[in-house]
Amino acid sequence: MEEFVYNKVSPEMIEAFQAIVPGKVHVNGDINEDYSHDEMPIYGKAMPEVVIDGTTTEDIAKIVKICYENSVPVIPRGAGTGLTGAAVALHGGVLIDMSKMNKILEYDMENMVVRVEPGVLLNDLAEDARKKGLLYPPDPGEKFATLGGNVATNAGGMRAVKYGCTRDYVRAMTVVLPTGEIVKMGATVSKTSSGYSLLNLMIGSEGTLGIITELTLKVIPAPKETISLIIPFENLEECIGAVPRLFMAHLQPQALEFMEKEIIYASERYLGKSVFPKELEGIDIGAYLLVTFDGEDMDGLEELTEQAAEVVLEAGAIDVLVADTPAKKKDAWAARNTFLEAIEAETKLLDECDVVVPVNRIAEYLTFVKSLEDQYDFQIKSFGHAGDGNLHIYTCANDMDEETFKRQVDDFMKIIYKKAAECGGLISGEHGIGSGKMAYLNDYVGETSMRLMRGIKQVFDPKMILNPGKICYKL
Repeated sequence: MEEFVYNKVSPEMIEAFQAIVPGKVHVNGDINEDYSHDEMPIYGKAMPEVVIDGTTTEDIAKIVKICYENSVPVIPRGAGTGLTGAAVALHGGVLIDMSKMNKILEYDMENMVVRVEPGVLLNDLAEDARKKGLLYPPDPGEKFATLGGNVATNAGGMRAVKYGCTRDYVRAMTVVLPTGEIVKMGATVSKTSSGYSLLNLMIGSEGTLGIITELTLKVIPAPKETISLIIPFENLEECIGAVPRLFMAHLQPQALEFMEKEIIYASERYLGKSVFPKELEGIDIGAYLLVTFDGEDMDGLEELTEQAAEVVLEAGAIDVLVADTPAKKKDAWAARNTFLEAIEAETKLLDECDVVVPVNRIAEYLTFVKSLEDQYDFQIKSFGHAGDGNLHIYTCANDMDEETFKRQVDDFMKIIYKKAAECGGLISGEHGIGSGKMAYLNDYVGETSMRLMRGIKQVFDPKMILNPGKICYKL
């Protein structure tokens, strides 16, 4: 593998940056420590030499071109909520903060798209679209991530089971290449057969092929009604085993989540509010499904709810609790949406994976994962998207030294990634690879696929300056 040598940012480069974006260039003590890591600092911390607030496509192109000419790394960053170390400046250089480009530019109601800057938060677009009677379906758990970051990781989320993931809603984008060239990819159309799909190549590339500076996203009419069900089970096996039965009954949930009791307890401690029952009919509850259906009227949803209740009760559910008021739905989903924050609040050392396996193999896979817990000194906590097989498995410790924790976790991860592959799955459903999962990706896809990925990277980025050391190219 060719070795790349990077230069430091020179005083002359800083002057050039300041001339392009006055007042937007931060160096030395002006750089906040938060820029040294993402939400998973176990993968390492590294400070950029310079942080620049993103402003316009043209300004970013000028900055990137200077970096390219001087062989200085450039790292695009959104809200910093990633979980694989993908937005960390491992080799120093210039970090461009894209979160400042946060305008919703315009809606095209005839073509049902919205044009946005990449720093718009998922939550802000969701709220703005709702006021217009629209829905932007991708719904990752982190509502305060940027849309650019969502696209860069092809985030999935809780509504993917019915509506698909982020990739399915990206119509077009403007991208600054590592050379400083500006390219427009895609169009406001729903189909294309126009050569290689550079648009789809950019989606999920984690800022290694280009910097997204504008997005055109598909929106849909918002469903008029939703209803949520909390479905408790005695154990995880029965809980997960009910999922394929819902699909076989031709029900179409908007969201279908599973969670073990430990993660519910942690979330409720974090929120200071109890929402999920802990015991029913003298039976201790071990796991839950949280299901949402959407539709045009409540009568239709109530009929769906009755059908779903019959299916899950036959599958072993203890009861079916209906959250049919705004307050009940809000409380139930607030508990689900704070799982990561709850774990972080109670955990000193943390790592995670987000494997995805076929829905009919979820129970088998999670049973295998839990069987490993006695072999290690950390706890295993799991939850995830039961409807699409994307599972979030966390290793948590408070009484281990970091070196021992990392060694044990690495051994654990190798075993469970191998098992995921045996089940017909993949090593990441939505969080991506970054720097933290690169070795596991190599083991999974093999050298030929890694060679193809590295070849794509080299075509886009001959000097390897853009977000180096991520996904497929370890430096």
